[in-house]
Amino acid sequence: MKRFFYGILGIWAVVACVCLAAPEPAIVPAPGQWTLDMEFTHPQQIALPRGSDKKPMQFWYTIITLTNNTGNDVDFYPKCDLMTDSFQIIPAGKFVSSMLFNQIKRRHRSKYPFLEPLDNAGAKILQGEDNTKDIAVIWPDFDTQAKSLQLFITGLSNETAAVDHPASKDERGEPLKVFLRKTLELSYSLRGDQALRANASFAYQGKRWIMR
Repeated sequence: MKRFFYGILGIWAVVACVCLAAPEPAIVPAPGQWTLDMEFTHPQQIALPRGSDKKPMQFWYTIITLTNNTGNDVDFYPKCDLMTDSFQIIPAGKFVSSMLFNQIKRRHRSKYPFLEPLDNAGAKILQGEDNTKDIAVIWPDFDTQAKSLQLFITGLSNETAAVDHPASKDERGEPLKVFLRKTLELSYSLRGDQALRANASFAYQGKRWIMR
């Protein structure tokens, strides 16, 4: 157990070093760089009965609305992670079924009649408001001891950067490169009694663009 604990600390030390060395996103985009316009809902909770005993399994989701005003059709390869202050990282879509998505779509059909799941959103965002996409991003429940979390949404921009890995080197002894993508970070704290999971909710703390 102690070895596992120190291993986790070591991994996070490396991650912290990379983050500290990471460049900031450009204030003025370079030629050829683009960023999609995005709106988002704050995370909501939903439960789906699972297993033979039909015990409810909790999920969290946000709906992102993407509009391409860049002047060109752009590639869309999203990656959406939820990270808690207890060092748990959960990729979107894990344990998510079509039944769960359909339940979310029914809940929001009046405002988002063309809602799509993240996995089926396609690899292109066509230009113009007529091609705006509403996408459900869904995560399974996370550590009940967590007090805050960040949502990282990557794929909204083609801006990238490369930094030296703080520990790993290639066969010539040169630092390996870590490739980063412009990512939107949404920060939240948790409120309510976490022992009563159905009553838990998020308090929005803000957003920022980072390289991750």
